[in-house]
Amino acid sequence: MPLALLALAIGAFGIGTTEFVIMGLLPEVAGDFGVSIPTAGLLVTGYALGVVIGAPLMTVLGTKVPRKRMLMLLMGLFIAGNLLSAVAPAFGVMLIGRVVASLAHGAFFGIGSVVAAELVAPDKKAGAIAMMFTGLTVANVVGVPLGTLVGQTVGWRVTFAVVAALGVLGLVGIAKLVPDMPRPEGVHLRHELAAFKNAQVLLAMAMTVLGFGGVFAAITYIAPMMTHIAGFADGSVTWLLVLFGLGMVGGNLVGGKFADRALMPMLYVSLGALAVVLALFTLTAHNKIAAAVTIALIGALGFATVPPLQKRVLDQAHGAPTLASAVNIGAFNLGNALSAWLGGIVIAAGLGYTAPNWVGAALAAAALVLAVLSAALERRDARHGTVTVSGSHAEQRTPVHH
Repeated sequence: MPLALLALAIGAFGIGTTEFVIMGLLPEVAGDFGVSIPTAGLLVTGYALGVVIGAPLMTVLGTKVPRKRMLMLLMGLFIAGNLLSAVAPAFGVMLIGRVVASLAHGAFFGIGSVVAAELVAPDKKAGAIAMMFTGLTVANVVGVPLGTLVGQTVGWRVTFAVVAALGVLGLVGIAKLVPDMPRPEGVHLRHELAAFKNAQVLLAMAMTVLGFGGVFAAITYIAPMMTHIAGFADGSVTWLLVLFGLGMVGGNLVGGKFADRALMPMLYVSLGALAVVLALFTLTAHNKIAAAVTIALIGALGFATVPPLQKRVLDQAHGAPTLASAVNIGAFNLGNALSAWLGGIVIAAGLGYTAPNWVGAALAAAALVLAVLSAALERRDARHGTVTVSGSHAEQRTPVHH
């Protein structure tokens, strides 16, 4: 594997760390700025919404710029956003910093995947892409817990300064190690947008929003939930996030393996089990051992949905997958934003720190309903011989009646 993949993995590690580390530091940030925990939760929502907007916007803009330069520009945005968060004099400024950093997220993974695949022989493309994404999963096992520990002992501002430094390392690595690549030929935007006329693409994205949203409803408020309800010390949040990260790594691998064999059954099992575990978390949150096991399970089941959901979108939008793939990365984060906001509402309403778990269970159950509906529609279309593929493939094979 070429060294250039290491540079991409470092960038992915920094992005993964900044996205998730805020969950372990919400009480510290809230205390520093004198805002409530639900208000501090807007730092999660704001970042997620920035990814939703930034993923398609930066992907489209990226077609006009050579890929290496675009990756460097994205890392520059990421560094600027994290530095602004580190020195923010007020809560509103930190929120702006989070949004600036988030604009790089979706496009970095979208364009980085293409670059990673082009760096290796055809039979090693999947391995190269996986190598880059390893940075994201390792961030949740190493970067997030260490960032939380640093934030709780030295100060949360130091955490964001360190993440910015990681971004500089990634930027230098991309500049030195990633070869220059010709600018990609212009994307036919109308053809890419045609994928969104396909009901199955939209259903898959809705499953992404609701299914992954279920995970974030609980995990956004994990620090106050574990310290106030389970009785853990503040420092314990660090190793609880390690458990969540290990669950994510395992779930991601299992989800990827079984998505290739039986995609829809994998979604039924993972979404159904996720809904049950999230509902049970309202009870297990009161016991330290049970809470720790549940957190690992939420990570595993939540990330077991990621490969099949991403593959579902790519399968259904195979005529024009680039923009659909980027938008689905945004959809994961739209789920994060929605669930962090809803979790904040139920806490602010006085329903307690375990109330977001019910929100998560409801979102995961709704995703399961959509998965069943999507499969039913697919079977119906197969019986009637209806073609639901997007773009030019559909135009070639489906007659138009005026």
